[in-house]
Amino acid sequence: MMALAKKQGEGPIALKLIAKEHNLSEHYLEQLISPLRNAGLVKSIRGAYGGYILAQDAKEITAGDIIRVLEGPITPVELMDDEEPAKRDLWIKIRDAVKDVLDNTTLDDLANYEGDASQDAYMFYI
Repeated sequence: MMALAKKQGEGPIALKLIAKEHNLSEHYLEQLISPLRNAGLVKSIRGAYGGYILAQDAKEITAGDIIRVLEGPITPVELMDDEEPAKRDLWIKIRDAVKDVLDNTTLDDLANYEGDASQDAYMFYI
């Protein structure tokens, strides 16, 4: 998604190119792009110069939107009914804080982040 955001407005981008630039499996990207397309976050463009584009501006898509599509609901731990009230309240506060950060961080924020230059920008884990 960050690769698409960085190239937004430049036309469709082939998964093969993203895979090559980020040293990822094209097959892995195909598995990720399908639910993103079904959720309306990306659009596919057919043809010789086809590929994928963001369905909306990167400023309108949040990290929370993407994570919910790819990973499901944002819940750091499974809350148990018999959990001590203090522990339960703590986990609820943590969950809400994580949701708040993810829902207030846009894809544009992530794609244009200029943090510590001495570290790699992104690390992909498969």
